[in-house]
Amino acid sequence: MERRARIIILGGGPAGLTAAIYAARAGLRPLLLAGLQPGGQLTTTTEVENFPGFASPVQGPWLMAQMQAQAELVGAEIACDSVHAADLSVRPFRLEGDAAAYRCEALVIATGAKARWLGVPGESALSGYGVSACATCDGFFYRGKSVAVVGGGNTAVEEALYLSSLAAEVTLIHRRDTLRCERILGDRLAARPNVRVLWNHVVEAVVGDAQGERPALRAALVRDLAAGTPRELPVDGLFVAIGHAPETGLFRNQLPMDDAGYLLTVPGRTATAVPGVFAAGDVQDPVFRQAVTAAGSGCMAALEAERWLAAALPAAA
Repeated sequence: MERRARIIILGGGPAGLTAAIYAARAGLRPLLLAGLQPGGQLTTTTEVENFPGFASPVQGPWLMAQMQAQAELVGAEIACDSVHAADLSVRPFRLEGDAAAYRCEALVIATGAKARWLGVPGESALSGYGVSACATCDGFFYRGKSVAVVGGGNTAVEEALYLSSLAAEVTLIHRRDTLRCERILGDRLAARPNVRVLWNHVVEAVVGDAQGERPALRAALVRDLAAGTPRELPVDGLFVAIGHAPETGLFRNQLPMDDAGYLLTVPGRTATAVPGVFAAGDVQDPVFRQAVTAAGSGCMAALEAERWLAAALPAAA
């Protein structure tokens, strides 16, 4: 079976759903392919406190359900199909999903990026309950508390610097004896009195306590690579900052990417090097990675796609 749509949106997170809302309101009748996890990374987030419009924290899954309901209300079609192949060399573009094949004149890629995790015991169970991969998302909850950051590159040091203005104590856990960040960031870190670095240490497990129905982080089990003896490091929050992996494998050798795999777009826009293909959200944003910036770029992508369709295919407009 092959389905056709003027515009297809890949990804059901804030970027994809916002693009769907704007495209539907423009009368484009968009088809959004949400994959097997509609809602993106926010569906794994507990409380969201920094999305505009809510005086009190909201649950991530609830927020994404509201966005999806709004998109469907204004006319977007949402299908939970996963695309495993794409051909951008043909017109209309061709996508191969698990349930069907698809053709579209314009394509918005909003497949997002996933945080790289440590893969240690306890990490998954405590994700959202003390374990996080985003200090700017969750740092506020640790005001005056003790936190740890895992990593040694620019991202980890930036996370530690951000948290040092909120938490009482920040411990940076790094498996080497020197940081891999820019020198100016290292100098700033060294100047923070409430930051210490555990050199040559790795996290081997995350330890939590049950508190009613909600688990709670108690400590990180760290091991000195020289001494080889594990010990518990008591912390209220653990931030994993070892990088993100954008979901761009479908478009390798078809669209320009940076060295980390993020899609490259025209500066200040969402257009890619292939006319009619646009990228929005974390898939093209290695810097901010926030729900609100993803939503903003989803809006931009839909508006750019609408204008491109009107100019390139005026007879179908």
